[in-house]
Amino acid sequence: MFGAMSEPPLPGSTIAWRAASQDRLSSDRFDLLVVGGGINGAGIARDAALRGLAVALVERDDFASGTSSRSSRLVHGGVRYLEHGFFHLVFEASRERRTLLRIAPHFVHALQFTWPVYAGARLPRWKILAGLWLYDLLALFRNVARHRGLSAEGVLAQEPRLERTGLVGGATYADAATDDAGLTVANVVDAAAAGAVVLNHAECSGLLFDGHLVSGARVRNRLNGASMDVRASTVVNATGPWTDALRRMESASSPPAVLGTKGVHVAVPAERLGNRHAVTLLSPRDGRVMFVLPAGAHTIIGTTDTETHEHPEQVRATRADVRYLLDSANGVFPGARLTDDDVVCAWAGIRPLIASKNVRDPASASREHEIAVGPRGVISISGGKLTTYRSMAEQVVDLVQRRLGRPVTPSLTAQRPLPPVGRQFACTIADVLVRRTKIAFETRDHGVSDAPMVAAELATEFGWDGAGVAQALDDYRTEVARLFTIDP
Repeated sequence: MFGAMSEPPLPGSTIAWRAASQDRLSSDRFDLLVVGGGINGAGIARDAALRGLAVALVERDDFASGTSSRSSRLVHGGVRYLEHGFFHLVFEASRERRTLLRIAPHFVHALQFTWPVYAGARLPRWKILAGLWLYDLLALFRNVARHRGLSAEGVLAQEPRLERTGLVGGATYADAATDDAGLTVANVVDAAAAGAVVLNHAECSGLLFDGHLVSGARVRNRLNGASMDVRASTVVNATGPWTDALRRMESASSPPAVLGTKGVHVAVPAERLGNRHAVTLLSPRDGRVMFVLPAGAHTIIGTTDTETHEHPEQVRATRADVRYLLDSANGVFPGARLTDDDVVCAWAGIRPLIASKNVRDPASASREHEIAVGPRGVISISGGKLTTYRSMAEQVVDLVQRRLGRPVTPSLTAQRPLPPVGRQFACTIADVLVRRTKIAFETRDHGVSDAPMVAAELATEFGWDGAGVAQALDDYRTEVARLFTIDP
């Protein structure tokens, strides 16, 4: 199981690691092939490898390059889901938050929230306090910290720059924040350390069949153009917003499994809002629950939640999205007077929620997940949220073991600490500046001025000549435009 080059690459060894991984993907027979290297796919690969399965994980771009690096960066118990009656999800999320705080303290840390309540708000103070009591109850009173009701004066003592007019009180409670991409890569690193063969920039271009059943996938290494047939007894589709595309490779008549909703965030300089902690608010525009989140030198405002049919590679923030977020924050922090000029960065991701014909408001769509076996044996996971990825992975691997005809063995992922990560698996400038660091999110030029330095380091690793460096810089500028341009 622990074959050559199964460990994650060390500095100076990325080319050798990629070559060895490509060779093993071509030659080995796997129990499980996971397609998709976001948080779900990474978690599944880690869980399965730790249970002794022969595992391969492939990702068409970089690990965490999709939704898993464009989130609110929260590991949260789901307080806003109580309003829609998702009690089971809140219970599960609270349990998983405790687990992640224990096994990944270098990625997940406690975060204090203040929730101001204003006269005439869609949710009155008594209802919010009742919800927070239920929130603590569903966490078995083992939340990060128990909530406290606050008077108007108590709210302002916590957040003195909040709007005072109409303030009737509020509450404070605790949740947790995370480095979303870092958490994902840590799962990949641990999967590789446990024997999984992992490869980013490796696209599933089609499925392989043995009679009626899927028996693997054709995978193309996007960095060198090489194609390989990866043979596996079981294939898991963990591609998030791309779930339906892979399902159609299995069966052209597969019905939609995913409802895509767009979540947009903006980052502004922290001093513009002046919040001391995280703030939960009801948007003055439409009453939606939103967050104002501290992020070092910046404050993140998010998120929108609108149904979208945009291609996952093309989804971006629009001027209307940005205006909505700024107006919502200005309504609660009137001294900020945020304008478009204050926006350091805006980004969008697609939430791959469970498709349902009965959902009219995307905000009320279930955040629970669904695991389904396709007509030719592919296991697809859709829905869910970052906080509960470990639990979802455990359920998928339980099913994989049953379909392999093996005893279901206990998952080890709730006890084993996640490792720290550096720049493992990074092959492009975007891998470094967008996902291994947050420089692209924290600078107005999105890391373009830092790109030549990163390109020089990668050139040493990959043997790029001057033309190769120039191409890498062009590719990064294209990637920045794709991710961070604000559309009209």
